Amino acid sequence: MIWCILIVGVLLPQSLAHPGFFTSIGQMTDLIHTEKDLVTSLKDYIKAEEDKLEQIKKWAEKLDRLTSTATKDPEGFVGHPVNAFKLMKRLNTEWSELENLVLKDMSDGFISNLTIQRQYFPNDEDQVGAAKALLRLQDTYNLDTDTISKGNLPGVKHKSFLTVEDCFELGKVAYTEADYYHTELWMEQALRQLDEGEVSTIDKVSVLDYLSYAVYQQGDLDKALLLTKKLLELDPEHQRANGNLKYFEYIMAKEKDVNKSASDDQSDQKTTPKKKGAAVDYLPERQKYEMLCRGEGIKMTPRRQKKLFCRYHDGNRNPKFILAPAKQEDEWDKPRIIRFHDIISDAEIEIVKDLAKPRLSRATVHDPETGKLTTAQYRVSKSAWLSGYENPVVSRINMRIQDLTGLDVSTAEELQKDEPDAFKELGTGNRIATWLFYMSDVLAGGATVFPEVGASVWPKKGTAVFWYNLFASGEGDYSTRHAACPVLVGNKWVSNKWLHERGQEFRRPCTLSELE
Repeated sequence: MIWCILIVGVLLPQSLAHPGFFTSIGQMTDLIHTEKDLVTSLKDYIKAEEDKLEQIKKWAEKLDRLTSTATKDPEGFVGHPVNAFKLMKRLNTEWSELENLVLKDMSDGFISNLTIQRQYFPNDEDQVGAAKALLRLQDTYNLDTDTISKGNLPGVKHKSFLTVEDCFELGKVAYTEADYYHTELWMEQALRQLDEGEVSTIDKVSVLDYLSYAVYQQGDLDKALLLTKKLLELDPEHQRANGNLKYFEYIMAKEKDVNKSASDDQSDQKTTPKKKGAAVDYLPERQKYEMLCRGEGIKMTPRRQKKLFCRYHDGNRNPKFILAPAKQEDEWDKPRIIRFHDIISDAEIEIVKDLAKPRLSRATVHDPETGKLTTAQYRVSKSAWLSGYENPVVSRINMRIQDLTGLDVSTAEELQKDEPDAFKELGTGNRIATWLFYMSDVLAGGATVFPEVGASVWPKKGTAVFWYNLFASGEGDYSTRHAACPVLVGNKWVSNKWLHERGQEFRRPCTLSELE
């Protein structure tokens, strides 16, 4: 029996050395320890350099006193045989020793450690992925750039600020992706922080260069012209800005002539900016999805909510739960989504996490064009697969799911296959039901949402939610289509158990109606 463990971090192809650090909080915590080790090594190097300079300083002070005395009466000084001997000795031996000390490289230990650790560092793709993740969070949770830059996020323990350089980098990442909407937002934030007096290696000219072009690409020619003129006030010789200025003025004059020929009454009409379009990867359901992630647009009426109850569940008189029944709560009515409280202990969670951590790899999705499993920017979790025979805790949890659902777990999904028709290969039918453990609390974000029905289910450590993906007839219940919201603050550990049709014939008999 194999089940899937996922960890979702706060979003690209990966190299063999570092499989997408930005997708996993678990792996990023390892980088924190790596950086701490490097800081310790750097401090050791600084101490060694300070000791070396202290030795040189003491030697220089000693020689300064000696030469000051000697230069007052050179003949008298070297007339003393001891002074003569020591002068010969210093110039022949001691200055050579000092030369060796000055040339001694104290950085060997630090550079060696840095070289070893560098193979585990994130690469450019990880940095770009982390930037895209931040932009995704900005859109999903409707956050403005100033809020993010000042670190005013809900539930944060360790407040952090974005510098001008950070904002500029986010704008550049968006620019590279031809995402001029986010380019404008973050370049404006960088410019705002520069105007407020923040000291930075990034100058206003560089920011305005990106900003003016991003605004132009979105159709706001008036604003683009204004920003270009502002840039030229700072740097009149800027070649690209001078070229853009002539081009923008030419386009505006051309549009003015077109407007004038169309109607004399509209000769003064200004260029109407184009409506800022959706992102290239925009999906039709995205707006509904993002609203549900923010806790908006939930379609549970008070009348329906009154019919949701909490109860004790004994698994249809299962001996294991008669004396200690499970706590069950209705999360949603149609489709019926049930939450089990205190269904997995902290000790069990830690064992499962310890088993999963060494195997975590980027989760994949099915590519309809190639028929293969591939990574996707919208799915950035890490996953691992655990078998019941590997550890008695996993086996015990599997049996707990069977006892509480009444479904046979022996035909549950065993592996994640590369074939386009993985279920057919398994020979166990489609996924009849989903059991989802929440193995961590999430400070902000991370809900499981059902856009078809307007439902949001929020993570709570130690609980599990359960729903049927198929009607009893075997037809798919499309209202159970769901998606995970990105984690805004914190990290999210979940584990899935997908139960299949085969073996459930007498446990959940087929009905005559397709929608029952």
